[in-house]
Amino acid sequence: MTELDEKIKDIFVEESVYKDDKIRAIFSGWNIPSFIKDWLINRYTDKTTGMVDKEGILEFLERHMPWKGLKGELVNHPFRSYKVLARIITEPDVRQGFIRFYAPDLGIRPEEGIVSPMLLSTQEGKHLSMGEFWGVCELTYIKENDKPGYIELSGFKPFKPYKVNLDYYIEARKEFTTQQWIDVLIKSMEFNPDALSFDEKLLLLCRLTVFVEPNLNLIELAPKGTGKSYVFSNLSKYGWVMSGGFVSRAKLFYDLQRKMEGIVSRYDFIVLDEVQTVKFSDENEMRGVLKSYLENGTYNIGNFRGVSEAGFVILGNIPLTEDRTPKRGMYFEELPIVFQESALIDRFHGFIEGWKLPRFNESLKVKGYALNVEFFSDVLHLLRSRGEYAAFVGDILEVPPRADTRDKKAIVKLTTALLKLIFPKVPLQNNEIKEFRELCLDLAKDLRRVIKEQLYIMDAEYSREIPDISVRGDEIQ
Repeated sequence: MTELDEKIKDIFVEESVYKDDKIRAIFSGWNIPSFIKDWLINRYTDKTTGMVDKEGILEFLERHMPWKGLKGELVNHPFRSYKVLARIITEPDVRQGFIRFYAPDLGIRPEEGIVSPMLLSTQEGKHLSMGEFWGVCELTYIKENDKPGYIELSGFKPFKPYKVNLDYYIEARKEFTTQQWIDVLIKSMEFNPDALSFDEKLLLLCRLTVFVEPNLNLIELAPKGTGKSYVFSNLSKYGWVMSGGFVSRAKLFYDLQRKMEGIVSRYDFIVLDEVQTVKFSDENEMRGVLKSYLENGTYNIGNFRGVSEAGFVILGNIPLTEDRTPKRGMYFEELPIVFQESALIDRFHGFIEGWKLPRFNESLKVKGYALNVEFFSDVLHLLRSRGEYAAFVGDILEVPPRADTRDKKAIVKLTTALLKLIFPKVPLQNNEIKEFRELCLDLAKDLRRVIKEQLYIMDAEYSREIPDISVRGDEIQ
C-alpha cells in the first residue's frame, strides 16, 4: 500500500474503497455501474484485515439483483411482490394517463410496466415521473380477469447509501499536497495516476469540469479507446449519455404534445457521444434552440420558456496521423452539420484535445484506495451550487476592458470549475496563488484557445486571440 493509499484510507474512512481489478472481476456478467460495485466492495470488506468477502458479494447479487428470469417469476406468481436493486427508466403515457416504466436489465419493456399512482404520491416516488433511476424496486405482476396483465412498480427506495458531508471533504483537502490531491481525483475517476504524465492528469481532470460547474459546455474529440465515454457514463448518475441515434428537440428540451420538459431539466450534463452518428429530427430547429440554450441556459418552445443548468458535452472521434496529431486542421469537418456553424461552436466554452491522452491499457487501471464513486459523484454534484468559487474567481482575475465577452465568460467558468476540483478550500492562501494561475487559469485559457483557433479557421471574422486575463496581486510576481 502506498503512502497516498494510507492517507486516503485514514482521512476518508467511510468514503474510500480499495480498488483492484482482480476483486472487481467478481462482477463479470453483471451490468452494473461503478457506484454499485464500490458500495458492495466496501460493504463486504473487513476493515481490520482488508479482506473482501467475495462469496458475500455473490450472495447479495443473487438475492437482490436476480435479473435473469425475474420477469418469468413475476408472471408465474401474480400479486406476489419482489424487491430488487435495479435501474428503471420512466416516462409519461399521455394517452393512457399514467407513468410507464421499463427496466432494460430485467427485460421489462416500456409497454409492460406501470408506476403505481400511490407510489407517485409518496416522498420516494414524487420524482419518478420521467427519468432514469437506481434503487430498490418493489415489483408486482397484476393480472385481473380478462384484462391485459402488467408489471407494477409499487415501491421504490432510491439508492443513496452515503450521507455526503461536503464541508468535511473540503477541509480534508489541506491534508494533501496539490500533487497528491490531483492523484486522489484521478484515482477516484478510476485511472492509475502513476501511469500518466502530469499534463495528461490535468487533461483528464478537464472532463470533470461539467460535473461541478453549471451550464458549462465542452467538446472533446479523440481516437477510440481513450476512456472518454467511460468517465461520463460511469462516474455520475446525474448525467445523461446518448451514444448515437436519433435526437429530437422534444426529447432534449420540450415536448409540445405531451407538455413535458425534456432531459435538460433533469440532469447536470447532457453528453452526445459518438456524435458523428447522431441524427437530428430538424437540424435547423435544433441549431436554433441550441444556440439560445448554450448562450444563457434558456430555451423557448412555443409558449413555453425553459431554464436549466445542464451543460452540454460533445464527444466524437477524430482521424490522426501516425504521430497522433489530427490529419486535418479543421477539427469539425466530420461532425453533424448542426455543429459546423461558427456561431454555435463559439458557445462551447472549451475543447479537450483527447488525442493527447493515452489509449486505455492495463497500466491505466486503478489499484489501491480511492474515493468510492457514489460519494465522489455526490460531492461533484453538490459543488455545482456553491457560489463562493465564482465569487473568488471574480475578485482575483483581472480582465482587460476590451476582452471578448464570450471568451471572458468561457475562461472564467472553466477557471471556476478547475478551482472547485483542485482547490476546493477557498479563499486560497498566498502560497497557492501561483499554482491556481498555472493549474486553473492557464489551463482554462488553453481549453478556450483551441475553440478560438477553430473559429478562425471556420470563419475569418473571428480572431484566434484570447484575452490576456491575469491574476491580481503581487503574490505571483
